[in-house]
Amino acid sequence: MSKVVVLDGYTMNPGDLLWSAFEEFGPLTVYDHTPEPLAGERIGDADIVLTSKVSFDRERLLSLPGLKYLGVLATGYNVIDVKSAAELGITVTNIPEYATMATAQATIALLLELSNRVGHHNRLVHDGQWMRTPHFCFWDGPLTELLGKTLGLYGYGRIAGRVARIARELGMTVIASGRPGTEGQPLPEGDPAGPVLVSAEALFAKSDFLSLHCPLTEQTRNLINAGSIARMKDGAYLINAARGPLLDETAVAEALRSGKLAGVAVDVLSVEPAKPENPLLYAPNCVITPHIAWAPKETRARLIDTAYANLRAFIRGKPENVVF
Repeated sequence: MSKVVVLDGYTMNPGDLLWSAFEEFGPLTVYDHTPEPLAGERIGDADIVLTSKVSFDRERLLSLPGLKYLGVLATGYNVIDVKSAAELGITVTNIPEYATMATAQATIALLLELSNRVGHHNRLVHDGQWMRTPHFCFWDGPLTELLGKTLGLYGYGRIAGRVARIARELGMTVIASGRPGTEGQPLPEGDPAGPVLVSAEALFAKSDFLSLHCPLTEQTRNLINAGSIARMKDGAYLINAARGPLLDETAVAEALRSGKLAGVAVDVLSVEPAKPENPLLYAPNCVITPHIAWAPKETRARLIDTAYANLRAFIRGKPENVVF
């Protein structure tokens, strides 16, 4: 029998789902949250570990000679030194595609909040501002009709493809940027009415709304910075439901204050949870949600079901969704 430890289970399952299926593999211990200094102690002699945000660098992996399997409870696995894990014979799996629909839905919600400002006006109504006007309606700041506007998608996988289809139904023109050298090629979703890939330069220059859908790598870190913002349209909008460090947050905040960017909506920040010193917290026209694009119950249930299936496949000697 194996010994299974879940290091940070609360966000996946705050109590509305079950971990009990994992008990078939051996004794199970679930921690809601594990501070980095306690990770080694809590893992102990466990051979199977499920984790989301706890990091596993080479030093930590070397300190855990009994570890055989690391199940990442997310699609991204940048918290794991996968090269070292492979050298040490540790299988690493992730959960691909589980949040495609939920993240696309959240991206559109952020898009609509920037254009219609529903949450902002709801707060004003509850604060009594509608009651104090003699008119049957009022609005605070510009509202934007999306018909004819250009949505640019930086990165074009399944989530961006879903966002593109919804945006077209709203009357938007959709363009996208993929890997360098793919400009002018049809996109991989097989939709003849879909967008065609353009260069990143053209994407920045033409987008009324720019939405990020790329992974975090050394090449994409601080993708949105003072230089790339300068290449964007005056009064453009920016959406990020991918990874927080894609933004140079200081540069984005300054662009909001200057009016270069008309609005920004993000579901992710460079450091989470938010720190008081994060400049986006104090920038005008900035919508921030607390990393919830992936969090509908149905989505989290799919994540846990896939994590179970990954571990079962590993135990049976035919691992699935192995990274690296």
